[in-house]
Amino acid sequence: MKRPHRVGALGAGLMVAALLCAGCGTGGAANAGGPPDLTNGQTLFTQKCGFCHTLSAAGTTGTVGPDLDNAFAGDVSEHYPQSSIENVVLDQIRLGSGQINADYTSNKYFVEHCLPPHSNSPKCLQPTMPGNLVTGQDAIDVAAYVASVAGQNGYTTSAGSFASLGTNGEAIFKSKLAGCAGCHTLSAAGATGTRGPNLDQLKPSAAVVAHQVMVGGGIMPAFQGKLSPAQIQAVANYVSSSAGK
Repeated sequence: MKRPHRVGALGAGLMVAALLCAGCGTGGAANAGGPPDLTNGQTLFTQKCGFCHTLSAAGTTGTVGPDLDNAFAGDVSEHYPQSSIENVVLDQIRLGSGQINADYTSNKYFVEHCLPPHSNSPKCLQPTMPGNLVTGQDAIDVAAYVASVAGQNGYTTSAGSFASLGTNGEAIFKSKLAGCAGCHTLSAAGATGTRGPNLDQLKPSAAVVAHQVMVGGGIMPAFQGKLSPAQIQAVANYVSSSAGK
């Protein structure tokens, strides 16, 4: 009687958590296409999903979405069938977690609607996982790869902590733990991310940056309680003094 309960818990948990990056359609088993190509799956995962998710085997440390090792470690330890994990992952790839508001990708919209005093606008808080980034056999390959490696070595042990970043604003911005450079363009930091607003174009004040770092918004997680007040101010000062230069 334990396994049926486990299936329900896993499926429901992953649906809410919005695990992976994207896919095509809904329904169908992971073995509906050709035999999975794990090498292709790893390549696609790293390119399209690694920014958002931690997966030790792929060397990714994303923090926007759930840690996939932690998501599946319990199931692996209970010898849950890999094929079932693969199908859950594939369904999540296909379904995504909702439609990202297209307006959020516009810097003008972000400035007018998502910065204080409008930063709690519902349009800035849409689900973060779109559909249709990988499709067909590619989706099967990614699902098979994730299922073959996620949680195999137990729960992820952090290679560092926010406290270890100190109060160097530049170091915090560039760190994989914070992930700022992966989302934003900031020439001074050598960052060319496109998921979030272009900071060189926005040239935000330190106060605006500090507020957004604290509360997040859209696909940006909130760092209040993760970064100390001094660290938040340090990265805010760095961004405001470097943007557009």
